Amino acid sequence: MLTSLLIYTLVSLFPPGHASLPIVINTWPFKNATFTAWSVLQAGGSVLDAVEQGCARCEVEQCDGSVGYGGSPDESGETTLDAMIMNGDTMEVGAVADLRRIKNAIGVARAVMELTDHTLLAGESASVFAENMGFIAEDLTTNKSVNIFSQWLKGNCQPNYRKNVSPDPSRSCGPYRPRTTAPPRGQQGRRTRPANTCSHDTIGMIVLDENGHIAAGTSTNGLTHKVPGRVGDSPIMGAGAYADGSAGGAAATGDGDLMMRFLPSYLAVELMRAGADPSAACEAAISRIKRHYSEFFGAIICANTTGHYGAACNKVSGFTQFHFMVSNSETDAPVLKSVDCF
Repeated sequence: MLTSLLIYTLVSLFPPGHASLPIVINTWPFKNATFTAWSVLQAGGSVLDAVEQGCARCEVEQCDGSVGYGGSPDESGETTLDAMIMNGDTMEVGAVADLRRIKNAIGVARAVMELTDHTLLAGESASVFAENMGFIAEDLTTNKSVNIFSQWLKGNCQPNYRKNVSPDPSRSCGPYRPRTTAPPRGQQGRRTRPANTCSHDTIGMIVLDENGHIAAGTSTNGLTHKVPGRVGDSPIMGAGAYADGSAGGAAATGDGDLMMRFLPSYLAVELMRAGADPSAACEAAISRIKRHYSEFFGAIICANTTGHYGAACNKVSGFTQFHFMVSNSETDAPVLKSVDCF
């Protein structure tokens, strides 16, 4: 009864807009990625083809420095990649995390889905798998990523994502060891830092064709200055993205370490399954995280099976509006959309 009342309230507050299929929707103003995915659909390609090639376009173009090679070096100066692709009709998923040496992360994710019985491969073994499947091994480092890393070292490795270690991570580089004495009560948690909209984001994409077939995917190089081996939300199904042919799809972007704890993409899809409009579902998913982490940086896009779409974001200093791209039969071209954060 309470769930029905919640859905009724959400739908009343956020009435659905005009639906249109097919549709491509992706996070951030990555217009070329949208155009590529839309062109694939128009040429008769599948929704999986569209998601893969749309995300791959961002990997090649190094969208915003947060996707593809040459961005977001970790503590050792290396760029590693995460990606995921999901078939909402069969519920098959392929994902890679901490991928090294391979530029086409979304392509490797699809290979995991189609050439193995597994869902997620990680680390060096994922890279070896990719090479065995014919993907070319290349250096992911660029002059830009080397410069980012060197400047970080000169700045005493600030910011970083260590806590409760010695030497003091807020002042010094590592190597770090656990503290021999416990921190003062109330200070055991993660050090607070302002939201940085450039240090962690992703391309997340949802595609539906004219027959309602749906797929979703993500690709990212993760969090700048991350601890080596860190995996964020992007390759985790239900966190970075999710798709279900009977309900819709969603994709998230932002502080993956926090957002993945709440499976926002899965939550949004389940709310749409229960009848919520995509905008309402997106807002509810953001609100769930906001209840625990009011200052988190993040946003989410949603689309249901009829082509209605929406988005939502958490309002913090420096991030008051979220931009995303849409292409459908009404526009027949990528259109920049925005939503005010709350």
